[in-house]
Amino acid sequence: MTTTVASDRHTRRRFVRAALMGVLTLVVVSVPTDIIDTPLFSREVPVRWWEYPVVAATVALTVAWFAIQGPPPTERASQRPLGGVLLAVFAVGCPVCNKLVLVALGTSGALGLWAPLQPFLAVISLALLTAAVVQRRRRSACSTEACAPQTQPTTARQ
Repeated sequence: MTTTVASDRHTRRRFVRAALMGVLTLVVVSVPTDIIDTPLFSREVPVRWWEYPVVAATVALTVAWFAIQGPPPTERASQRPLGGVLLAVFAVGCPVCNKLVLVALGTSGALGLWAPLQPFLAVISLALLTAAVVQRRRRSACSTEACAPQTQPTTARQ
């Protein structure tokens, strides 16, 4: 009975953490890109129609990643979805508000070169996040000792 209570508590904690990380992802992606309008940031180019579903999918995939029971702690470092989330920020951001793009390409380059690339960055971002969720789901079965490497008894040769 105590293992069930501990398991329920662990599951509840994991889902609360997933929800909090979803909210954090929404804020990190939407506020600096001014998809969620705040007085902190402004946007020169209006939000394009496809940016809303990209943000929603980014948040949903981040929540899914954190909601899935992870593998043992030694394997977690290679599975974090941070790269996909950061790429989503560049994908949905205002093309002329990104100072790095403006310095590298200028205003006309930002609108002529960078803006058409952003939907492709969004697709790559969502593909990275989907791959991270799939990989975590596949490895979640190994979160118990059932997948621990078995040591084979060695027989001494005479």
